[in-house]
This record gives sequence, structure tokens and C-alpha cells, in this order.
Amino acid sequence: MSSVFSKIINRKLPAYIIYENDDFIAFLDVTPIQKGHVLVVPKLEIDNVFDLPLDVYNGLFSFARKISFGMKKVFDCKRIGISIIGFEVPHAHIHLIPINTIDDMNFKNKKSIKSDEMKLTARKISRSIEF
Repeated sequence: MSSVFSKIINRKLPAYIIYENDDFIAFLDVTPIQKGHVLVVPKLEIDNVFDLPLDVYNGLFSFARKISFGMKKVFDCKRIGISIIGFEVPHAHIHLIPINTIDDMNFKNKKSIKSDEMKLTARKISRSIEF
């Protein structure tokens, strides 16, 4: 069965896409814990990030790094936090989150952000990425 991320990759579900290439995609989390919370996903559907083939695993982190540099240009934050949890969607993925303190990484604090603001945020991050 296709994961929700595979449905986004295959354009069967909408998403606020930041950037993609042949192997990876980055899009805004629709239940963010901070404004600008991005999910970075391999197009290869494998549940556990550590089960990815080594070249895909390394590529995922390289792709995430580039996305994080773009995010840092858009947000006034001390860091781009990174988290891999893996329970909510059975498809390997990385959370990139603009943070100023460790408390900003609390996944119990979901934010509600309007669609127009999500579109604008996605566009800003997308324009700031250098590939």
C-alpha cells in the first residue's frame, strides 16, 4: 500500500512542495511544530531510514543539507533542527525545523498555519535554495 508520501510524490495528494529531483522531495509539513517545518523524503518507499540503500541514505542527507541552507536564509533562527522519528508515516523521512531553543522541537506543539501563509513560506524557501 502506498504511503501518504508516495501519494504526494505521485501527485495524488497536494503538498506545499519546496524542491524535488529524481530521487528526493521536500515539502512543508501540514501539521508543523514551527512555521517552516519541512519534510525531506526519498522517493524510494522504505519505512525505516536506516534500511535505505547507502547511496539513497547519503543522498537524502545531502539533499536535506541543501534544503536546510535555504531555510536558514528565510528564517531568523539559531539552527535548523533535524529529527527522524518514523512512527507517523511508514516512509523514511527527515524533519527540518527552524529553531531557537530545544523547546521548539516539541512534537506535541502543533501549529495551525493558513494555506496562503504555507504557500508563501514554500515559495520563499524554494527561491532560497542553491542547487
